[in-house]
Amino acid sequence: MTSIALITGASGGIGRGLARQLSAQGLRVAAVGRDVDRLADVEATLRIVADTTTPEGAALALETCVRELGAAPTQLAHCVGTTLIAPLHRTRPDVYRELIRVNLDSAVYMLQAWLAALKGAPGSAVFASSVVARIGVANHEAIAAAKGGVEALVRSAAATYAAQGVRINAVAPGMTETPMTAGLLNLPAVREGAGRQYPLGGVQTADQVADVLNWLLGDGASRLTGQIIAVDGGFTTVRPLVK
Repeated sequence: MTSIALITGASGGIGRGLARQLSAQGLRVAAVGRDVDRLADVEATLRIVADTTTPEGAALALETCVRELGAAPTQLAHCVGTTLIAPLHRTRPDVYRELIRVNLDSAVYMLQAWLAALKGAPGSAVFASSVVARIGVANHEAIAAAKGGVEALVRSAAATYAAQGVRINAVAPGMTETPMTAGLLNLPAVREGAGRQYPLGGVQTADQVADVLNWLLGDGASRLTGQIIAVDGGFTTVRPLVK
């Protein structure tokens, strides 16, 4: 039977790109999002409307996938997330709580629901972190805390479920061309400044990040678990040559 992959945040740039790649490889893709209209043109076998920031919504996504496709997904890509660029002293408590809910709570609930659906079977999951959880970047305290929690979750769960044959990894993208960043990157000065930060130059595409998620989910990464892969043009590890 053809493998099933469940992608949350499937209507976003990275999730949409991954859905297209996995569908082209012949997988049955269950695309999950909160807005049915935004899911309409995502390449998928099944489209599921669910709010995965709640335990009930996460459970609904898995239950619907199992009911409609006949089996639990052996691959999970959790691409739900938001961002915030603001110093901590200007971050309101309600904004902070919303960041935690969307970025960290959703990861916990989706992983919990997916593991329950697997019922002891092996599988592969990948989560979305950020370079700001890897290296200190000014004015990103709240989102760094949320994504740092995702990375800690990935490492601990990878240790717990390795004996089951479950691999759990994450990617930490740098600035990426997606609908979420369009408002910033449409400003020429911001785009130019962002591109200069990366040793490889420029701003990466959503498909370039999706390529790495795709690889982590597949057999080519069969010996990787508990890893956080920075997809950032060298931002977190090397400094560009200044001329």
